[in-house]
Amino acid sequence: MKHLLLTALVFTLATPAQASEAEDAATAQVLTAIDGRYDETAKVARQIWEWAEVGYKEERSSALLRERLKTAGFKITEGVAGIPTAFTAEFGSGGPVIAILAEYDALPGINQDAMPTRALIDGKGAAHACGHNLFAAGSLGAALAVRDWLKATGTPGRVRLYGTPAEEGGSGKVYMVREGLFKDVDFTIHWHADDENSAAASTSLANRSAKFRFTGVSAHAAAAPERARSALDGVEAMNMMANMMREHVPQQTRIHYVITEGGNAPNVVPDFAEVFYYLRHPDADQVRSIWTRLEAAAQGAAQGTGTKVEWEIIHGNNPLLVNEPLAKMMHAKLTQVGGISYTAQETKFAEGIRASFDKPELPMGSQSEIQPYDVSLGYGSTDVGDVSYATPTVGVRTATWVPGTSSHSWQSAAASGMTIGFKGAQVAAKAMTLAAIELYTNPALRDEATVAFKAALGPDYEYRSLLGDRKPPLDYRD
Repeated sequence: MKHLLLTALVFTLATPAQASEAEDAATAQVLTAIDGRYDETAKVARQIWEWAEVGYKEERSSALLRERLKTAGFKITEGVAGIPTAFTAEFGSGGPVIAILAEYDALPGINQDAMPTRALIDGKGAAHACGHNLFAAGSLGAALAVRDWLKATGTPGRVRLYGTPAEEGGSGKVYMVREGLFKDVDFTIHWHADDENSAAASTSLANRSAKFRFTGVSAHAAAAPERARSALDGVEAMNMMANMMREHVPQQTRIHYVITEGGNAPNVVPDFAEVFYYLRHPDADQVRSIWTRLEAAAQGAAQGTGTKVEWEIIHGNNPLLVNEPLAKMMHAKLTQVGGISYTAQETKFAEGIRASFDKPELPMGSQSEIQPYDVSLGYGSTDVGDVSYATPTVGVRTATWVPGTSSHSWQSAAASGMTIGFKGAQVAAKAMTLAAIELYTNPALRDEATVAFKAALGPDYEYRSLLGDRKPPLDYRD
C-alpha cells in the first residue's frame, strides 16, 4: 500500500507524460491486486454458492458482502428500498459517481453439486444456476480494486456497490430505482455469468409476472361432483386460452407458466389452485397490451368454470437500454483483459460437462476468446433494464461456464461452484475495473455516453415501472 501511495504522489506532481506513465502503473498494480485477491473471490463465490439463498431470503449472502466492504472502508447503508437484504456501499468523495451492481440470489427448484455429471445434493432445493454467486464475488472484487485505484491516484470520485437481491423474478433493482437510489449516479456497470466472453450491445425483453389464484368449492370427486367447482379447472382453462393466444401475439412474445398449486388428492376437488405466469416482449408497451389479454383469459376461465380469480403482480422489468459508447469501451477493456485458460483438471471437468450436451453451439477453446462486438436482442430479462433508464449503463459477460452451457441448468450450477466460474469472475472484475477507470479519467467519453443516453430516452421520457406501486414481494419465494 505504501508503494501505491508513492505512485499517487508522483501522479499528482509529475509532467503530463510522467503522469500518464504513473496512471498506467497504478492501473497495472490494481489489476495485479485483483489477481492477488483470487483466493478471496473464490471463497466468497463458493460460500454464496453453498448457501444458495433465493430471492429476498439472501440474509447470509448479503451480510457476507457487507462485512467485506465495511472492512475495506466502505460506508454501508442497509435495508434500502424497504428490502432487508438490499444495501449500498460507498467509497470516495466527489464525483463522478460510478455504481457497480452485485446480485446474489439463487434459483429454486434446481439442485447440483460442483461435478461434471448430474449429482444432487441431499436436502438442497436451490442452486446458483444463473451464476449470481459469481456476480456477487466479481463485483466485490471490482469495487475493491476501484477503491485501491482511487486511493493510489488521488482521483476524485466515488464507487458505490449496490447489493441487489431477487433478480430472479423479484425485480429488486426496480424498487431501488423507484426509491431514487440512482439519482446521483453518473454511470452504472454490471456483468453476468455466461459461456462466452462478450461486451456486445445486447438489449433484453421487458417482462411482467403474476400469480393467478383461483378459488372454487371442494367436494368428493366421485360421490358429489355436482357440488364442486374446481379451482384447478380454472387454472387449466386459463392455460388453454393462453396457449391458444400464442398464435395471435407479436412474434417476439414469450409466455411461460408453472402450476404452483393444483390440489392434493384426485378424489378431492380442489378449492384452490395457483398458476405463475411470465410474459415478455422487447417493448414494454407491448407487454402491457398483451397482459390485458392474459387477464381477460383468467377472468373468462373463472366465469366458465364457476370459480373466482384474483392475481398479484410479482415483478416487472423494462428492457435494457443500450449505450453504444459505453458498450464499445467495455469491449475494448474486455479485449485488453482477455479470456480464460483451463488447467488440465479444468479441461477434464469441461469435457465431462460437454459430454452431456447434444450439439454445443460454442467449441471448446472459445473460453479464451473475446466474441466480436455487435448490437443484438437478448431473449432474457433483467431488472438491470430499469437501472439503464435511470443512468447510462454498461455490462459485460464472461465465460464462467463451459462453452455450450445454457443458464438455468445443472451444468451452469456445477461450473458456478468451482474454479472455472471463479476465473470468469476475475475476468469480469478486471474488465469492470478498467471500465470504471476509463470513466473517471475520460471526460470526453462521459460526455458522449451521456448525450447518447439522453437521446435514447427522448425529450418526453417519463419512467414507468411494470410492477406499479406495489411493495417488494418479500415472500414471493415462500
